[in-house]
Amino acid sequence: MNRVTLIGRLVRDPELRYTQSNQSVANFTLAVDKRMSREKKQEAESQNRPTADFIRINVWGPQAVNCERYLRKGSQCAVEGRIQTGSYQDRETGKTVYTTDIVADNVEFLGSRSDNQGSSNYNQNYGDNQDYGNDNYSQTGYQNNNSYNNNSYNQNQAGFDSNDDFFDDDFTEIEDDGRIPF
Repeated sequence: MNRVTLIGRLVRDPELRYTQSNQSVANFTLAVDKRMSREKKQEAESQNRPTADFIRINVWGPQAVNCERYLRKGSQCAVEGRIQTGSYQDRETGKTVYTTDIVADNVEFLGSRSDNQGSSNYNQNYGDNQDYGNDNYSQTGYQNNNSYNNNSYNQNQAGFDSNDDFFDDDFTEIEDDGRIPF
C-alpha cells in the first residue's frame, strides 16, 4: 500500500503549469515538522540542523487550479496521496538525479480563509513547540507574522479586493445537522 498523509505549511506559493494536453498541475513544497522531543528540537536548532522535512507535492486537475488560487506561502494544508519516485539526467553534470515526490489525491486547506489568502509578504518562523498528541491541526508548531502592504485601494486587511468573491462557485456550503451519516 502506497499512502501518505502530511500536514504542513507551504514554503512558497504554488506554481501552476499545463501539460501539452492542457492538463493542469500545481507544484509546491510542504514543510512538515519532524516529530521530536522539545530537547532534541532545541539541540537541532542550536546546531543549525533542520527541524522540518521539505517535501515536494504535485497536484493534478481542477484541484491544482484551486491550490494555485487559494494557497500561498505559509498556508497550512493537509495532503493525502502517494509517493512517486523518479530520475533524470542532469544536463550540466550528466549524473542521474533521483527524485521523490508526493502525488496528491486530496488537498485540504486548513486554517482560516485569510490565512490561506495571505499576502506575498508573508513571513514564517519555525521552531515553536508542537503537541503531536492531539488532533487540533491549528496547533502546527509555526508562528505566523503577517506583514501586509499599506497600499489600500479598495482592499481589505488580507490584501485582496473586497469586491472579489474569492470562493466563487468552486465551493459550496454544506448544511450539517451534527449527525453522523452511518
